[in-house]
Amino acid sequence: MSISKYTTGAFLLSLGLLTSCGEKFLAETPSEQVTDANFYKTQTDAVQATLAVYSELTKEGQYNAALWGMDIMADVSTTGGGGGSDGIEYTQLDDYNIPTTNFVATRLWQGSFIGIQRANIVLQKVPAITNIDPVIQKRCLGEAQFLRAKFYFDLVRAFGDVPLFTAPPTSPEAVNIPRTPVAQVYSQIEKDLTDAIGNLPGSYSGADLGRATKWAATGLLAKVYITEGKKTEAAQRAREVITGSGKSLWANYGDNFKVENDNGKESLFEVQFVNGKNGYDRNSVGSSMNEFFGPRGSGLTPAGGGYGFNIPEPDFVAGYEPGDTRKAVTIWAPGDKGPDNWVEPASLPGSPFGFSCKKWFVGKVNTNIWDSPLNVPVLRLAEMYLILAEAVGNTPEGLTAINTVRRRAGLPDLTASTPNFTDAVLKERLYELAFEFDRWFDLKRTGKLIPRMTEHSAYLATLGIKRGVPTATNLVLPIPQSELDANPGLTQNPGY
Repeated sequence: MSISKYTTGAFLLSLGLLTSCGEKFLAETPSEQVTDANFYKTQTDAVQATLAVYSELTKEGQYNAALWGMDIMADVSTTGGGGGSDGIEYTQLDDYNIPTTNFVATRLWQGSFIGIQRANIVLQKVPAITNIDPVIQKRCLGEAQFLRAKFYFDLVRAFGDVPLFTAPPTSPEAVNIPRTPVAQVYSQIEKDLTDAIGNLPGSYSGADLGRATKWAATGLLAKVYITEGKKTEAAQRAREVITGSGKSLWANYGDNFKVENDNGKESLFEVQFVNGKNGYDRNSVGSSMNEFFGPRGSGLTPAGGGYGFNIPEPDFVAGYEPGDTRKAVTIWAPGDKGPDNWVEPASLPGSPFGFSCKKWFVGKVNTNIWDSPLNVPVLRLAEMYLILAEAVGNTPEGLTAINTVRRRAGLPDLTASTPNFTDAVLKERLYELAFEFDRWFDLKRTGKLIPRMTEHSAYLATLGIKRGVPTATNLVLPIPQSELDANPGLTQNPGY
């Protein structure tokens, strides 16, 4: 579905996914016979419309397919799978030979814009609802602002200039607008997050756990600022979260990735996944990463034992410092033991060195195949420490921040004599946030993508593995061909 096709339909299609919203804070019963005349009238309508914005996070355009590619395009993982055409959309990213029809780029574009247009509907319609608690009304607006900023942040980092919509198009033709310069998109993202901070509560309880809070918005704003190179502003926002959110690090890194700790004490915002609702479906509410990333053919997951995608690269594995407790949480290595007396072998289909991604493994949670209940963190407190460290550099404050994360991982402190402190922070991000889909963005924003991936490709060549090397073209993804066909106002990124 292109965004153009979506927008030319009735805007109330934004409510269509509420029937699959799951049982965490998304558990709302949709109204039947919804029309523009009878909706957007009550508090329940406002909440349901807002939930429709969240629902895109669990789908292929976000955390159930597209964003997986951000580590595959970097030095964290390779495609894996069964070889041949299996996972060809990720192999194209792996090789930096990306056609304009690439599935990952297309779904990221489409899914993000669907979420944006749903947010725009909330921001247009909810202020006019009179039969609503003002606190809930304000919250709905803040949630829509936060989520619109999140979707645009993904788009602008992935594609560069993108069309900027701040209200639902008023006609089929109105959707066909040209791309907006990056600086202007970032300005809107900053505004949305600043507004969201003023509209959102600091915490939730009960069935509302998992909704965006003011601290989620503040944390995302810190990440936006560090991406833009605005270090003073990034440091300020990261400090606010660290000192004011009431969040704290888990003593054990692995506690971040346990179902029983969903929306836990380190979480600032995470995607709410629910099991028991779908089977072979990456556009519902269950996470498919347990199955797709599980060791191939291991028998440890419902559908025949894992598909073995997003395989850890050998130099990524070798880069762990001795004693780093994050390694055992993040990867399966040869000899590692799992349930049912299973042992990771020395090699697997798609993984000649016997590595598999472990971070999202939950085992046989049920028989509904692509249906894990494990939430995926979008922002964690640990990242705020690392943003602060990067922003203030090798100062007492910066050292305290990065060492807070390192101590949790069982590693020695860095000191004032640490050379290349910025590189040290970037490496800490690599191992703290591995398989949380940030690495390609990190390498790009720091100007290190081409030199790092050139080095990485040369290393893999010594192991007999051929890997593509990015050029300046690959600093952004191609604008999807389906969107160019639908919108004559769009232009393609250079080189594609």
